[in-house]
Amino acid sequence: MAVLLALLAAFGFACGSVLQQKGTLEAPAGDDDPRFLVQILKRPVWLAGGGLQAAGWVLQAAALDRGSVVVVQSLTATSLVIALPLGARITNQQMSRRVIVGAVAIIVGIVFFLSVGSPQKGTSHPPPAAWWAAGITGAAIVVVLARLGRRHSGASKALLFGSAAGVGFALQATVTKEFMTIVGSGLETLFASWEIYALIGTAVVGFVLQQSALKTGILAPAMASSNAVTLFASVVLGITVFGEKLSNGTDRLAPALIGLAVALAGVVLLAGTKPPRASEPVPFLTAPISPSDLHPRK
Repeated sequence: MAVLLALLAAFGFACGSVLQQKGTLEAPAGDDDPRFLVQILKRPVWLAGGGLQAAGWVLQAAALDRGSVVVVQSLTATSLVIALPLGARITNQQMSRRVIVGAVAIIVGIVFFLSVGSPQKGTSHPPPAAWWAAGITGAAIVVVLARLGRRHSGASKALLFGSAAGVGFALQATVTKEFMTIVGSGLETLFASWEIYALIGTAVVGFVLQQSALKTGILAPAMASSNAVTLFASVVLGITVFGEKLSNGTDRLAPALIGLAVALAGVVLLAGTKPPRASEPVPFLTAPISPSDLHPRK
């Protein structure tokens, strides 16, 4: 059940990201103007994408409640493969041979990683020291990547902001797994817990950084960096925070890591995708007018 829920979450994230990018590109403010974060809230297409993203998060939370962080986050990383063909149609993203090879590498790598690595669930309640270490380290990495992103433009900016968003989403996923253990305990218990505030904080940070990456207009590096960092950081957090294990035997650990490396290599290929194609001009509006057109023959 966790696998099916994670795949459905990936579909929701993919569709939501493409629609949200279309909404950010329609916002009048530039990508360096924070006002676009308010303007997108008035775009129906962006709101539809937000609804799909929210549905994806609910499905992801249900999957995390039933499976390990490593397994769920590995499967949701396939959202990039789903998003690219949608982006080619909706926002004119380019589907080159590099994109296709990268997408295949992601699928093959993740399937191999999950089948060989056999990730195992860990503890349901990590110690406070593990949470403090993860939170402080994650926040520092997010700040550094975001500051670097502000100094760049184009694909580099999309990569850096997407990477920062990936760290935020990985933290959000790990907190979600902990949060699901107290769901149903009553509102008083929920609002007295640290998990709900950490969940809101990581969600807001991830949201702002992801929208900034999508605003650059280049879908592949924005989603590729976000998915790659989310996957890698989730594996690290699953092991260090929840004590999850990649396999029952050390002889299977190396092949599992090779599969993960293949998936990340596929993401790197997608990160080098060219910017979207410019819209095709309308012939009858752009064709030059000849003198004979102004003075037709009788």
